[in-house]
Amino acid sequence: MPPSHRRGAGLGPTVAALFLVALALRPPLVGIGPLLPAIQRDLGIGHAPAGLLGAIPVLCMGIFAPLGSWLVRRIGAEAAVTLAVAAIAGFGLLRAAAPEFGTVLVTTFAIGVGIGLVGPVLPIVVHGRVPDRPALATGAYASGIILGATVAGAVAVPLAGPSGDWRRTLAVFALAGAGSLLVWLALERPAATRIRPSPAVDGVGLATDPPPIPWRDRRGWALAVVFGLESVLFYAVIAWLPLIQIERGWDEASAGVLVALMNGVSLVSVLGVPALADRRGERRLQLVASSSLSLIGLLGLTTAPGLVVLWVCVLGLGLGAVFPLAMTLPVDLATDPHEVGRLAAIMLLGGYGLSAVGPLLLGVLRDGLGDFEAGLWLLVATAGGLGLASWRLVPPGLGRRVEAEPTVG
Repeated sequence: MPPSHRRGAGLGPTVAALFLVALALRPPLVGIGPLLPAIQRDLGIGHAPAGLLGAIPVLCMGIFAPLGSWLVRRIGAEAAVTLAVAAIAGFGLLRAAAPEFGTVLVTTFAIGVGIGLVGPVLPIVVHGRVPDRPALATGAYASGIILGATVAGAVAVPLAGPSGDWRRTLAVFALAGAGSLLVWLALERPAATRIRPSPAVDGVGLATDPPPIPWRDRRGWALAVVFGLESVLFYAVIAWLPLIQIERGWDEASAGVLVALMNGVSLVSVLGVPALADRRGERRLQLVASSSLSLIGLLGLTTAPGLVVLWVCVLGLGLGAVFPLAMTLPVDLATDPHEVGRLAAIMLLGGYGLSAVGPLLLGVLRDGLGDFEAGLWLLVATAGGLGLASWRLVPPGLGRRVEAEPTVG
């Protein structure tokens, strides 16, 4: 049996590497939300154009996801992660220095491409290195994503300083991403087994010319609906929650901390749920329960804003659980790394394509109606749809891959 297929082989280094590199994947996007008022003032743009800064990366994360598997076949999984994260950090620095809104959009697009490329590669790493613990390994990079988003939401406004220098904040995020990349390079080099394009080299079944992405595979598109509805909620909330609370009377720094609070609470679910998900219950029921928490949080946020801190915590618990569970679905369904990549590509393409509508639509509704009320009710309906889609579209019986640890000795 190849080393990557032995239970627990390379688990520690893999978990650490996935967690640390994932820290770089959300600050360039999440940090924009708390900074939107400063960006709007500085660049003289309205809510709809500002919504593009949240919508474009999410759309790119879907459109360019299929290229992630292609990139793995050409240069290997670790190199693909390295190239994508280098692009995120490099274009992040260029965006921080961009003189006007058009250049900010172009560099934001390039950052989205990098995030889109790395999306389907991480599940391939999980399947190739720790196939017996997919939820745990997926939870490793999911927790890195959430922690990076949490820190970004908390420090975005303080880093900008009294003058509201949003460029300084984005530059710091880009440099932090470069540091995360260096740590990834240090950890992934001594890995026992690398995922490369040739099966003769790695032994995990990656062919040089694998079958093309099965665009008619209903499983992939079903996963795309579930993942897309979750992403609509997440990216719409992180893009506009600070401004919603500012319009309700909060100051900018406190409103930005709400995003950090939601992501911090999400981290509890991201760390706790995958540790149990491979042993107890099935994915469909796990997703329905998590979706119900998200629905409760959004209902409260819309109808009882005086308890916004409570509702943000409930929403964080729900979305924090849905994310790693949804990201585990391609690993659950697939039988080899190529199938993981193909299913993940379809899921991310359709899912992020759907979710890109969220931030932009809320901005358009705000400009047209003068407040966020209609947009919030739209998110409530989306959360209800997520629970229904999880029940109807996720096949029963997925999960429970590990019933008990093997006895040692």
